[in-house]
Amino acid sequence: MSLAVLNTMAVRPGQLPDGWMLKVSRGAPSVATVEETAGLVLRLRSQKSSFGLERAVDVDPAQLPYLAWKWKVSELPAGADFRRATTDDQAAQVLVAFTDRRILTYIWDTTAPQGAMQSASSIPLVHIWAFVCRSGSSELNRWLSESRNVAEDYQKAYGRPAPRVKGIRLQINSQHTGTSAESYFGDVAFHATPQ
Repeated sequence: MSLAVLNTMAVRPGQLPDGWMLKVSRGAPSVATVEETAGLVLRLRSQKSSFGLERAVDVDPAQLPYLAWKWKVSELPAGADFRRATTDDQAAQVLVAFTDRRILTYIWDTTAPQGAMQSASSIPLVHIWAFVCRSGSSELNRWLSESRNVAEDYQKAYGRPAPRVKGIRLQINSQHTGTSAESYFGDVAFHATPQ
């Protein structure tokens, strides 16, 4: 059992995938659908900007606890580190929003070590917990697959069972460091079993 959130087979050149909306926090967004070895994918480029693509979903993490996606980073924001507000930029993030206003974010950080996890909240009344899936430049320009158990991660972060998932966001930002970044996203889906 699975639920596709972003299916690269359904992406059309020059258009956002069905159901996805562009959300800009700062600067001018650069989003494109491009042909890659992984098929048609989304490319996000940030020049001192912060933006993302988001989509509403309704997922019960007790039934579909695993979130899987493909991503590639070709440029990291220089000097970025999510652990400090003045350098909190990432080339790639996958955010999972729950119905209780809590968020998990899976990030490819420039500096923070892979496996690091901590609160990343900076918005009042919204709780964000970050997990560093990838770090640094050793895997740049390579398509990588990720699979996370969002129900387990939510329990680790917040000490309670995960409520329903209400949204997904694919994010890039480099406004704090005043640099640039580039990333690519492929298939995103919830699954009942590890992928």
